[in-house]
Amino acid sequence: MTDEEILPTFAELNLAPAINRVIDEVGYEAPSPIQAQSIPPLMAGRDVLGQAQTGTGKTAAFAFPLLSRLDPALKAPQILVLTPTRELALQVAEAMQTYARYLPGFQVLPVYGGQNMEQQLRQLARGVQAVVGTPGRIQDHLRRGTLKLDRLRAVVVDEADEMLRMGFIDDVEDILSHAPPEHQTALFSATMPKEVLQVARRHLRDPVEIRIRTKTSTVETIEQRFWQVKGLHKLDALTRILEAEEIEAMIVFVRTKIATVELAEKLEARGFSCAALNGDMSQVLREKTIERLKGGSLDIVVATDVAARGLDVKRISHVVNYDIPNDTEAYVHRIGRTGRAGKEGKAILFVAPREMRMLNMIEQATRQPIKAMNLPTKKDIANRRVGLFKEQISTTLESEDLEFFEEMIDSFQSEYDVGHRRIAAALAYLVQKERPLQPDEGFIEPPPAPERIIDNRPPRPPREGDSNLLRYRIEVGRSHGVEPRHIVGAITNESQLTSKEIGAIKIYHDFCLVDLPRDLPSETFKHLQGVWVCGQQLQLRVDQGAGGGDERPMHRRTPGKGGERRPFKPGSKKSTHTRRGPQ
Repeated sequence: MTDEEILPTFAELNLAPAINRVIDEVGYEAPSPIQAQSIPPLMAGRDVLGQAQTGTGKTAAFAFPLLSRLDPALKAPQILVLTPTRELALQVAEAMQTYARYLPGFQVLPVYGGQNMEQQLRQLARGVQAVVGTPGRIQDHLRRGTLKLDRLRAVVVDEADEMLRMGFIDDVEDILSHAPPEHQTALFSATMPKEVLQVARRHLRDPVEIRIRTKTSTVETIEQRFWQVKGLHKLDALTRILEAEEIEAMIVFVRTKIATVELAEKLEARGFSCAALNGDMSQVLREKTIERLKGGSLDIVVATDVAARGLDVKRISHVVNYDIPNDTEAYVHRIGRTGRAGKEGKAILFVAPREMRMLNMIEQATRQPIKAMNLPTKKDIANRRVGLFKEQISTTLESEDLEFFEEMIDSFQSEYDVGHRRIAAALAYLVQKERPLQPDEGFIEPPPAPERIIDNRPPRPPREGDSNLLRYRIEVGRSHGVEPRHIVGAITNESQLTSKEIGAIKIYHDFCLVDLPRDLPSETFKHLQGVWVCGQQLQLRVDQGAGGGDERPMHRRTPGKGGERRPFKPGSKKSTHTRRGPQ
């Protein structure tokens, strides 16, 4: 899709009025490519097999049409969304609740491990129309009989390749087999390995196949940075950037049309030359605004994605993503407004803590790191203000006839016996009184940029002697087809543990030994006992040393990393080959 291509409007996609009302309020002006291609077949009741990168707007692509076809009066699960992680389950559930705000009585329930089961049971008993969850917890409810799928209209499998990587693909098939025959299925995946295609062939009926080729190239002359929103309002952060950096012209991207007007007015009130640019403006006014930006009578434009499409102004030195974009493609389009004609450009992204996942998606899609930035300090801003003031003085000395003023100063000095230095200081104060060269006493120094954990560090050495770990036994082994990734995936998804907290895994014929933190909370311990892996309950318990025996472990796992390992052959040295698994 080219930068200038005109996208269809949501109004042309026949969505329910309640959904269109939310779309208008949120300010989405046009569907992304995956949305434009997925919504029509899903609205028509067709199955969909979609290949698109994470961060391309898939949630809205399936949520808008499926919510449009929902019966709010029916208090039974009609939509089931399967996600590989609890974080994604929460993100999808939150989005669906927002999109369905005008559907009377709508309820969505996220279900995942580590969450209070009683709370989930109460909400299911009250009646929910949509359930979003991880495969393990969904299977748990199906076994208990607490989740009924007899009224189910649609199932969505999100990030199917990630399900495969984490060892959940068999669980997904099992869940799909519980759905009624007439249900609609949508399966989305960034890649299409043969195992995912086999699932699609078995469970999707004559699906509409969609492939979105995401452009991931970004201009090398663009310096990309992000600021994690913390301690300051975004408006204050933007003001400090405008004050401290050398900016020729800037585009600030926000998510909604109303936000363009609100932010532009606030920046104007703070003394900046600023205007809004959105889809509600007439073509004449839009062109006039762009001409002002090109001509230098306007320095800042606050815009939405659609309004800035095709915008080419060479003097734009900065692009600020005030609101993080909904998909990675939009990010590439946005920052492409700077760094034109070989000039260097700067792109800054504001990221709330809950939006860090999207930041990671953007980095993966563009294959370029985005560096954390520190906001300007009080000293930075003071130095910049003083520097600009000195430039004004220098320009005035060179370009203006100052003889009259020099005589006036001589007269003042003679009359009041005051030195030239003192007089100059008083005049500087008068000129800068409304905008002091030093920030006021209430200036809050910004916190330093947070350190980011890099995932491509080399594997740490085994920690089998680590006193912080304790060896546990679980009742699933190689006879059940278990692999290290299945165990890591189940434990991390069904508890608050991360893969880095899991130590050595040794797989035997009908059981496994796994090293977990010694201070494992009792609630987590109790919950993990009932978690299912490869059709077996873990029945987690502290190992009493009975498992060593004559059996040799089939696999070993380097602690602190999740993933498959080569078979461990009797008499051989421990394999150190590592393939990255779930993080």
